Amino acid sequence: MSAFVGGNAITLLENGADYFPALLQEVEGARREIFLETYIFENDEAGARVAAALARAAARGVAVRVLVDGFGGRSFVRSLMPGLVASGVSVQIYRRELRVFAMRRHRLRRLHRKLVVIDGRVAFVGGINIVDDLTPDGPPHPRYDYAVRVEGPLVGPILHSVHHVWRLVAWAGLRQRRPQPLLASARTDPAGSVRASFLIRDNLRHRRDIEEAYLDAIGAARREVVIACAYFFPGRRFRQALVDAAERGVEVVLLLQGVSDHPMLLYATRALYPFFLARGIRLFEYRQSVMHAKVAAIDGRWATVGSSNIDPFSLLLAREANVVIDDAGFAASLRASLERARANGAHELRSGDWGRLSRLRRVASWAAYQLVRLAIGVAGYGSRHD
Repeated sequence: MSAFVGGNAITLLENGADYFPALLQEVEGARREIFLETYIFENDEAGARVAAALARAAARGVAVRVLVDGFGGRSFVRSLMPGLVASGVSVQIYRRELRVFAMRRHRLRRLHRKLVVIDGRVAFVGGINIVDDLTPDGPPHPRYDYAVRVEGPLVGPILHSVHHVWRLVAWAGLRQRRPQPLLASARTDPAGSVRASFLIRDNLRHRRDIEEAYLDAIGAARREVVIACAYFFPGRRFRQALVDAAERGVEVVLLLQGVSDHPMLLYATRALYPFFLARGIRLFEYRQSVMHAKVAAIDGRWATVGSSNIDPFSLLLAREANVVIDDAGFAASLRASLERARANGAHELRSGDWGRLSRLRRVASWAAYQLVRLAIGVAGYGSRHD
């Protein structure tokens, strides 16, 4: 796992209302090179604004490199990609989907990271895709999510990672073996006082780095573990770590989806509720809007913000990226934000709530649980997840 480095300035960004203005300001000021990685790049108001800013940067002579996942970005390929390419933006698609989806392991290995690096000076890391917070047919409140803006030494490993994946995709897709050097080296001078680490998950040397960071932090917790996770389907080790913490007297709080854009995973997660509630773990469902967050705050010091859910698709299959922060001020800000979400948009579940559900809903949760486990097994990861 990556070591903590000091001297960083890290700003918490809540929802698109914080993220997109900060991102667009940096894109508009770019002078040499932009890397942008995302799972979804939608042709909506937010996507159009970001695409237009990238095109303007390319017109100024900035080298703009956009990498979008081939499954999450299927509509991007048809809508926004042609215009960006025509404007001089370099675009690559990670594992483009050309045929009907089949349950094969390589097709589940998605680019789920959301990373931006501008002029080697500033980076953005988080869970926010290039998509509107509000959808015409969705809840009246914005999608709930986080990202961070990073300056300082941590920009170095972030830039190295996006450059590395860009070159890998270029080699795999176009068979380009020529080196593609950076045009803007990382600025790693101290910019603040925050200690942080950049963690990735891939299928080579960093298969479990993000999961192990969570497990280490939960294992060391003495007072409080607060996790907000959109898609929560932890394996046996992770479940046991939470139970062990609760048995030590740690208050363990899980803030999960109550409104979901993937109902199957929502129902599968609910099948785990009786297990957690019976062991003293507090459960909250966020019901004000779709919750897409993947963050945690532990003991008022350790925090993480990133793209990785706590489910097998993130922890065993996808390319993910998280920032882990060791700083009391940042952890307090994140925890306060999670507390506001809990107070204003969440409902706490009690042990008796499961028994009061209709038999149909309980059967639906059990069936979804079994189907998700089957999908994990078909992908070849069943024993690893458990």
